[in-house]
Amino acid sequence: MRPLLIVNPRSGGGRTGKLFDEMRAPIQRALGEVDVARTERPRHAVDLAREAALDGRETVVAVGGDGSVHEVVNGLMQARDRGAAGTRLGIIGAGTGGDLCRTLKLSHRLDRYCAAIASGSARPIDVGRFSYETHDGERAEAFFVNVLSAGMSGLVDRIVSETPRTLGNTLAYTMASLRSLARSRVGRVRCVASLNGEPREEELATRTVAICNGRYFGGGMQVAPMARADDGVFEVIDLGGAPHLRFAAVSTGMYTGMHVRHPDVRHFRCDRIELTLLNRDVEQAFLLDVDGEPLGRLPITVTLEPRAIEVLAPVG
Repeated sequence: MRPLLIVNPRSGGGRTGKLFDEMRAPIQRALGEVDVARTERPRHAVDLAREAALDGRETVVAVGGDGSVHEVVNGLMQARDRGAAGTRLGIIGAGTGGDLCRTLKLSHRLDRYCAAIASGSARPIDVGRFSYETHDGERAEAFFVNVLSAGMSGLVDRIVSETPRTLGNTLAYTMASLRSLARSRVGRVRCVASLNGEPREEELATRTVAICNGRYFGGGMQVAPMARADDGVFEVIDLGGAPHLRFAAVSTGMYTGMHVRHPDVRHFRCDRIELTLLNRDVEQAFLLDVDGEPLGRLPITVTLEPRAIEVLAPVG
């Protein structure tokens, strides 16, 4: 069965939809004949990927940004829960962030994406399963493959989604971060975590806490430089609750990964974690960022699904 390309025409500020017809010829030269499905609404890629996997499709390729990859992974994981675990994930990055591709060492070039898919070399990666509260106050369950964070990062997500891409990716995230910092609040978060059954419980005072399977978020910020996507653990990074100017200095260090040495920043590892916001009066400024998507808010319960999906990417 031919690979299925799930194309998000709105990714990259709509550039993917405008350019895909030009991209298709070089893609097919590298991969052979492919089938193409274009998303028509939010979360549509979840449905498309799930049905493709249930139909026995061997390879599903996300064409878009981190949000597109997130949706395709969710569809593949839903199919996996129903017994269809054999579909491999391919990625052709064409969106705003590209953070998972950085972790997977996928160069941001069409020929390199195609070469990785055509090679057939697949590596298993971990996936996070989590339950959360939607913006409508309902409980829901989903998956993430890169980084799930709560706090100011969720505000950044929301602002980036409303920002014209004419600014460019890095500037869009920088401007959103500045606006979000001014609106951010310190959350008091009860954290109950465990690693290999060993528990820890504490209260965090923080503007952002990140549960990391991958290394990068926010369009290239190296939030967890020690993270590996296939090692069976989450790296939890608590950026602390410093005043605005000091927190901005800590955040700037994420572009090099040096923030982890700052005394305000805390790091620990887990394979299961629960986060509950205790001061609910700040919940509108303490939102979730899930693989670059503003899905909802705390409380959340997260568990790690080890080596749950095979992705066509360089090994190591």
